Amino acid sequence: MEKVSNYEVQRRQWQRRFLDMDHAALCRRLPELEETADQLRLWHFGRQFAVSREDGAIRCLSDDGPVSYNEQMNIYTLFHYCVPGARLTGEWLPFRDLRHASPFAAAFQRGIVLPLARTFSGRGDLLPAAVERLRGVRISDSGFQLPAFACIPMRLNFWEGDEEFEAQANLLFDRSATDFIHVESVVTIASEGVRRLAEAAGLGMDRQSL
Repeated sequence: MEKVSNYEVQRRQWQRRFLDMDHAALCRRLPELEETADQLRLWHFGRQFAVSREDGAIRCLSDDGPVSYNEQMNIYTLFHYCVPGARLTGEWLPFRDLRHASPFAAAFQRGIVLPLARTFSGRGDLLPAAVERLRGVRISDSGFQLPAFACIPMRLNFWEGDEEFEAQANLLFDRSATDFIHVESVVTIASEGVRRLAEAAGLGMDRQSL
């Protein structure tokens, strides 16, 4: 008998759950979705994905690379949790200040923000091109904005270190992020975005802070 990991079991459950969703209603809640007869298409951190309306499988249209577990779960949970009428507010908050995020804030800082800062420490010059590869833009000397999804933008600030201070980073989200997706999925989104940034810069993630 094939041994299936718990992650794969969960992924398959969400894949089946997608098939039971009202796809027309989903497209009304998420105008960024492109609907065809057999697919729903959307962009996630610079990659375009197609979700089959027949079997719920997700594949990448923009390159030949694999679709990670986090990418798949980010898409499925976005579809499930987005609420009717959700809209961007223009109010940017650190993760800890999002609704229901406080229990996860310390782990978010330790597991995502600190590794991000250490990964690009001394290599901040690589960030602008990496952001651009993910279809993001520079918004200030130290700030960038990345389209996790069109409805869930993510802002990144990075400050290079010096002799006295280590490099610093921060991630911000629109207050509405948890209207579009579960707060725990915001963690997964940030983790995927940081991984993709490091990959786009040709760097390995520095996990020594974990």
